[in-house]
Amino acid sequence: MERAVKHWTISASAGCFRAMHNLRESFEEGDVSMESIHTTLAAYNSSFVEMRSKARDSYIRDIIE
Repeated sequence: MERAVKHWTISASAGCFRAMHNLRESFEEGDVSMESIHTTLAAYNSSFVEMRSKARDSYIRDIIE
């Protein structure tokens, strides 16, 4: 699990929605610290803003639904 969390953190920091989702679920299960979530979320948001487009927003909406 530790190795998975490291990979998800790297991917989420680069803007990967699915990795951020997996980290959030791991946080809820107690496998990820609050500090890690805050740090990764800040990096995710920064990357996400840089990559934002209508096509990407549409894709994420489809995943959520």
